[in-house]
Amino acid sequence: MPNFRTIDLPDVSLRAVVQGEGPLVVMVHGFPESWYSWRHQMGPIAAAGFTACAIDVRGYGGSSRPEPIEAYDMEHMVADVAGVIEALSPDKTAVLIGHDWGAPIVWNTALIRPDRVRAVAGLSVPYTGVPKRPFSDLIETVFTSRGKFFYQAWFQNVGAAEAELEANPRDSLRKFYYAISGDAPDGTWPNDKPHGATLLQGLVDPNPFPAWLTNADLDYYVAEFERSGFRGPLNRYRNHQRDFEYLSKFEGKKIHQPSLFVGGERDLVLSMLGRGDLVSIMGAEMTDLRGADILPGCGHWTQQERPEEVNARLLPWLASL
Repeated sequence: MPNFRTIDLPDVSLRAVVQGEGPLVVMVHGFPESWYSWRHQMGPIAAAGFTACAIDVRGYGGSSRPEPIEAYDMEHMVADVAGVIEALSPDKTAVLIGHDWGAPIVWNTALIRPDRVRAVAGLSVPYTGVPKRPFSDLIETVFTSRGKFFYQAWFQNVGAAEAELEANPRDSLRKFYYAISGDAPDGTWPNDKPHGATLLQGLVDPNPFPAWLTNADLDYYVAEFERSGFRGPLNRYRNHQRDFEYLSKFEGKKIHQPSLFVGGERDLVLSMLGRGDLVSIMGAEMTDLRGADILPGCGHWTQQERPEEVNARLLPWLASL
């Protein structure tokens, strides 16, 4: 059984799984996942001489689930991660690793709290610097104004987005996980949906599901979301304006800690952001970028789809710090 710990912070309690002894490595998951998304990394990182810690982000799993939308803005997320480090390693810094939403959370924690962060790695979502405008403006320009569906625009529908996902969490997770995995054929994620369509509209339920997510894995995720619901996870997407206002205070700052990026060749996040020279793009904002690797054939769920390949990049990087 995992070694669960509860970390009490000023406004929330976070559940964490902790394994091993040594310098602290904190892993931060994305949407819609949990600490469990790091199940393939915990043991190898602990065996390499580190304290491996994977948290449930606020709103998920065994962590607190505050109701207000603003409780999920980036300022709170950065404070949560810094608080975990302070609780588990009060006199030292920690290494951060994040995936999906967890990547921007750890990138920004490294930027804003360099006193707590020794090094930082992001999976799926690269770091492109302090934003020049709210992401919601980009969504409006590229998608909504052209009548096109974009999932983050749909997520702004408070109540309706939750109801769709919570009606059948197993069905919702299977369809969403599959649609943006590396196993899904081109076109599985429908690019022709109109604005106003729902997230699950047009998504398929694969049978069988790809082997990287077993029935037992899915059972675990389903149980977590049946307990927590989806309001907290969706609230993270409802803070684009607040995040922009907060992060704008750090304009001109760069990430100076040793950094690493690992993405998937078939990850729609990279298609959405454009496929430029990631080393140049990220290197302009990170002064010690030690790698930006793209895994052939891998989709969005990087560390779950390709655990051995991800670990083969994380462990040497950790050893080099």
